[in-house]
Amino acid sequence: MKKRQLIIALLAVFAILCLLFFGHSKEQNEATYQHNEGTIFGTIYHVKYQYANDIKADIEAELQKVDSSLSMFNPQSTISKINKGETDEVDEMLSEVLQLSYKVNEATNGAFDPTVAPLVNAWGFGFKKDKMPNSKQVDSLLSLVGLSHIQLQEGKLKKDNPLSILDFSAIAKGYGVDRAAEVLRRKGIKDFMVEIGGEVVTAGLNDKGEDWRIGINKPDDDSTAIYTELQDIISLSNKAIATSGNYRNYYIQDGRKIAHTINPKTGYPAQQDILSSTVMAPSCAEADAFATAFMVLGLKEAKKVLQKQPQLEAYFIYSDKQGEYQTWCTEGFRKLIIK
Repeated sequence: MKKRQLIIALLAVFAILCLLFFGHSKEQNEATYQHNEGTIFGTIYHVKYQYANDIKADIEAELQKVDSSLSMFNPQSTISKINKGETDEVDEMLSEVLQLSYKVNEATNGAFDPTVAPLVNAWGFGFKKDKMPNSKQVDSLLSLVGLSHIQLQEGKLKKDNPLSILDFSAIAKGYGVDRAAEVLRRKGIKDFMVEIGGEVVTAGLNDKGEDWRIGINKPDDDSTAIYTELQDIISLSNKAIATSGNYRNYYIQDGRKIAHTINPKTGYPAQQDILSSTVMAPSCAEADAFATAFMVLGLKEAKKVLQKQPQLEAYFIYSDKQGEYQTWCTEGFRKLIIK
């Protein structure tokens, strides 16, 4: 009798487990793809994901945390207060980004350097708009540039020179994408795409059951971003990519194009052959930082860096000696291109 009761009890437990499993599977299968969008970091974000509920509030709450840590345009952000000398306390997000900045700075021989901020401002692209600098001013500001002048010690940021300031604009969007993606992963969401201003993380499949399709724009000068053409389309899943280019953020001064990527070594806007730099990396923050560095380095030096960074794949649109567009990419990136 007891044996029979035990069998009945086990069957009942099994039936309940089956109901829970198939009920969950059905819920997942019936979950629609949500689409959230809004503004953050002075640009537009898009998030698509398969989930029964809309979690836009959770995503935006996380993005606001990033803004409160890293935004140069938020006077109450941690980095703004540090730059103004109001505090030396570093929060968790800023610490993570600073440590990654050291890594990329070393790997690119200083081509990526957040301390270039005074020069970014001087050339009119930062949070502070100054007049175009002359050569003496550039030389003077260069003395403030170099991550070796900044130390992170027990949660506090120490500067050799109090006038040194940091600008994480070239990595913050990518970091924001990573943090938003983590929100989705914590919810158990396996199919999603997060994009902020062209920086992207994907996972799983899109609503058509395919890998996500991401376009790479031709680097045509168009600061409005209205008239865009695609150079290539790639198929992406469980990857992070970021693109840097001088074809959106620039101005014309005395008939000369002044682009926003500043070379930390020279103090002047980078004038290299790479017009658009797209990088795939383990994290979007890392991809974002390397994409900027490659714009500074140019094609020849960028290739040298890639040989020493096996975790990276890259796709460059560059101008040849005749001024024509050409493309070059790593073999791993080539496999992603949709023919």
